[in-house]
Amino acid sequence: MSDRKIRITAGAVEAEAVLNDSETADSIWKALPISARANVWGDEIYFSIPVSCAPSADAREVVDPGELGYWPPGNAFCVFFGPTPASQGGEIRAASPVNPIGRVSGDAKAFKKTRAGDAVKIEPAFVD
Repeated sequence: MSDRKIRITAGAVEAEAVLNDSETADSIWKALPISARANVWGDEIYFSIPVSCAPSADAREVVDPGELGYWPPGNAFCVFFGPTPASQGGEIRAASPVNPIGRVSGDAKAFKKTRAGDAVKIEPAFVD
């Protein structure tokens, strides 16, 4: 099922991403399309989504650039592209463990242009 491509539009930024095969990603895929307003926390954007999942066995705080995570305490979809206020050294650290759900295709640093309050949409990205 790793062919589940999504399009994330956040303000003026548009990027494609791929969801992984986790149960959390399955729940998000079934809830698409999702519209929200962006929150910014360092080099992370996040926003609440209408999906409720428990922490997964592979949930973790330190993530890779471009990784997508689901933050259970806030029912939030997260896009990580650089250090956050919780980071130590050069790592990218979430506020608390997130469920890994996928990865941005290409350079996730484009999300630096997203501002708090920007409209965000996640939808399936169908290839013609």
